[in-house]
Amino acid sequence: MKASSDKVSEREKKYQGKQLILSFFAVKGDLQLNYYAQSCPNAEEIIKQQVIKLYNKHGNTAVSWVRNLFHDCMVKSCDASLLLETVNGIESEQKSDRSFGMRNFKYVKTIKDALEQECPRTVSCADIVSLSARDGIVLLGGPRIEMKTGRKDSKRSYLSEVENTIPNHNDSMELVLSRFQSIGIDTQGIVALLGAHSVGRVHCVNLVHRLYPTVDPTLDPDYAEYLKGRCPTPDPDPEAVLYSRNDRETPMILDNMYYKNLLKHKGLLVIDQQLTSDPTTSPFVEKMAADNGYFHDQFARAVLLLSENNPLTGDEGEVRKDCRYVNSE
Repeated sequence: MKASSDKVSEREKKYQGKQLILSFFAVKGDLQLNYYAQSCPNAEEIIKQQVIKLYNKHGNTAVSWVRNLFHDCMVKSCDASLLLETVNGIESEQKSDRSFGMRNFKYVKTIKDALEQECPRTVSCADIVSLSARDGIVLLGGPRIEMKTGRKDSKRSYLSEVENTIPNHNDSMELVLSRFQSIGIDTQGIVALLGAHSVGRVHCVNLVHRLYPTVDPTLDPDYAEYLKGRCPTPDPDPEAVLYSRNDRETPMILDNMYYKNLLKHKGLLVIDQQLTSDPTTSPFVEKMAADNGYFHDQFARAVLLLSENNPLTGDEGEVRKDCRYVNSE
């Protein structure tokens, strides 16, 4: 057992030494393409292969990676603070009501373990969040996005900030726009980002207020009846598997069917349907409904902006050994 431990220790020293040398060549404070080209040349390929393997076993992981990017990067920084668990004085952001329905965090460890085996203490959890989202988007039929890397991991969580930064599904369009605009994403980018609702599902807890006691008049009546079949009571059990797909036609493809459904009054959430009624967003809904390529272009641009929101670089953060906990040493 000791020999194995010594071997791991030697490997860690080797990579830490290599990182020290590389730090002289890095541009401090900047993300860069192929940041790990010398310190861990296979890093991006390892992440990609792990994302593919997980997708083949659990298709919904690809959706989780996209949502992780949104929830992590909207709160302060793209710094993997979302992944921290409640321990040693840290209160996890995952406890927030905004995180309801999020899952598959355990599989982040699968990706991280594969990286640690190849390059100990080298690839940050924050970069895993961004790159897994990038690769998940491709598996969902979305665009390939060239992402810079070099993010560092936060040493704290920001539970108290979550509700002030992540819009809720029934917030006003004005509030949603202001939240995204505060991190540099414009209106057409925001409309495109909400197109992520083209994939995945929504729990009945977040739907029933549009169905009971009376049906939201902005909902297509036939669609409302379908949703009542999915959510038959006004007080669903949050722990029960009661949900509706965001998009019944292409539920696991990131495409413009979402916008076509909105124009037919088949938006699942209040915020979805508001996109068509707000004069600042409705022209972009119509344009994206008519042109999937335009949607993908704007989605890629907005995701890239999101992924580069206020990253920690250089010595501002750390590279966690386990994404769930800050390093102890």
